[in-house]
Amino acid sequence: MTSETILLVFDILGTFAFGLSGALVAIRRQLDLFGILVLAAATGVAGGITRDLLIGATPPAALRDLWPLALAAGSGLVAVFTWAQLERVSRPVMLLDALGLGTFAVAGTQTALDAGLHAPGAVLLGMISAVGGGVLRDMMSAEVPRVLREDIYALAALAGAIVYVGALSLGLPEGAAAAGAVALAVVLRIASVRYGWTLPRAPGS
Repeated sequence: MTSETILLVFDILGTFAFGLSGALVAIRRQLDLFGILVLAAATGVAGGITRDLLIGATPPAALRDLWPLALAAGSGLVAVFTWAQLERVSRPVMLLDALGLGTFAVAGTQTALDAGLHAPGAVLLGMISAVGGGVLRDMMSAEVPRVLREDIYALAALAGAIVYVGALSLGLPEGAAAAGAVALAVVLRIASVRYGWTLPRAPGS
């Protein structure tokens, strides 16, 4: 699997997953159809736009091509017609967030590597692009962003990005490295919520 294929597949998965999560939050907030589509689209493309702007790829792909916004808005329509079924799943927004974190962490890291960034910068950009959609979604729905109140959120994306870069440096195939990195980020995020994992806090805080 080439880096171009990885970017495309993971951009599609991440955009749809984050868009769907934004739409579910909008439905819970009782927004109308327009509000649902706006929040879905904004959540789906925010990470990719942030990534492109930081590496100087302007205009961002989400504004240059039709499919990112169309896919993100389409996920909003999917949510409108299937939200009752989706809500039967335990913590659907968290699960979609986990998938989006993993896929965008890898896609952002690979994009940074392709742009010539060294490993530390690529890892940082992967993490930033992974959390961008969730941050914008939470802010637009008047919530404190999860990245600020849930410890193993950005950390899950960071771990995935580090593992991806490390696996590539060891000579692993890009497809295997990407799959392993996404799996780690997703499992780490889900497990942290399931078992209540947190980072140490200041004594007495």
